Amino acid sequence: MTNSAQYNIKAIRNDFPILGREIFGKPLVYLDNGASTQHPVQVINAVKDLYEQNYSNVHRGVHTLSQESSELYDNARVKVRGFINAACVHEVVFTSGTTESINLVAQSYARPRLQEGDEILITHMEHHSNIVPWQMVCEQTGATLKVIPISDSGELEMDQFHAMLSEKTKLVSVVQVSNALGTVNPVKEIIDAAHAIDVPVMVDGAQAIPHMPVDVQALDADFYVFSGHKIYGPTGIGVLYGKEKLLNAMPPYQGGGDMILSVSFEKTIYNQLPYKFEAGTPNIAGVVGLGAAIDYVNSIGLSTIAAHEHGLLMYATSKLQAIDGLRIIGEAEQKAGLISFVLDAVHPHDIGTMLDGEGVAVRAGHHCAQPVMERFKVPATARASFAMYNTFQEIDVLAEAIRKTIGMFS
Repeated sequence: MTNSAQYNIKAIRNDFPILGREIFGKPLVYLDNGASTQHPVQVINAVKDLYEQNYSNVHRGVHTLSQESSELYDNARVKVRGFINAACVHEVVFTSGTTESINLVAQSYARPRLQEGDEILITHMEHHSNIVPWQMVCEQTGATLKVIPISDSGELEMDQFHAMLSEKTKLVSVVQVSNALGTVNPVKEIIDAAHAIDVPVMVDGAQAIPHMPVDVQALDADFYVFSGHKIYGPTGIGVLYGKEKLLNAMPPYQGGGDMILSVSFEKTIYNQLPYKFEAGTPNIAGVVGLGAAIDYVNSIGLSTIAAHEHGLLMYATSKLQAIDGLRIIGEAEQKAGLISFVLDAVHPHDIGTMLDGEGVAVRAGHHCAQPVMERFKVPATARASFAMYNTFQEIDVLAEAIRKTIGMFS
């Protein structure tokens, strides 16, 4: 368990107003953080203050409100750059989320470069958002999608990955942390192997960004994507990091305002990075909220958060393994803070409903990772995913609620 003298869980929980709610007369135990984290008051107030004090459209006005709003917006990009250690702010592109970021790379980078016979490598544990865009671009170009298999423990078959890399491989796109299994993939090894044959790599960091420090330069990732709502920020805002030389070589993904320098009916000259990829009025409040979320996480420290969540994971794993009839899906040696599980004779949707009656919020379903469910021959799982504000006492409540569920169905 985390040393309480070093980790003030009470103060952290007090920053999240929603954690004071009751569900069916019982204290909320929120364990659906893999889907979306909750928001600290610091993020809520940053968005509220923007709308009450500073709001106007950005990069378009000379008046005070526009200048203030633009400064808040641009400062958030600086915060993201520092948070992931990008080489410069031009490498940070704001999108609507991880999904749009992946689609942008698929259509703007991959599609113009692919032809029949080329291959894209992904893994068997990908979220649908890191499968479907590549299927689409393969249909458009004649390229082929290749899938790196996973073991019974939920780990990548790295020997197979190395064997699958070839002169046909034009891109590797891999999740850093599986949203369905919790597996932490060896992305540095993957990147180094791909770069050895000049193959670029995109990393889906949606589930990694709230749980561990990320240094895109140390990883040497060509592209790195994540969503704000996974790291205590608003929904509808995400980040595409790309190496400057790659982004400069890519055509715009969409056309419109702010991504242009000049427009005539004869010719349009596009704006410089990162604005070339940010057509139209952006999600200003989302960007400001993301900047506030990064400030909040930095105030506690991702390494400190990671240590707390690892303690939660170890404790929860031991508690759940002790429950007869419960099977954990995904037992990789390296895992982030989530546990997917199934119960004998109880469908995961029933698990979710019964736990909700006890005030416990978990995810139930295929987690937008249907190939993972097929791999483990289950229709769905229940998933408890942890965040900085979760406690060991909440895990005790989870375990008791599971036992109660089993008793009800037996």
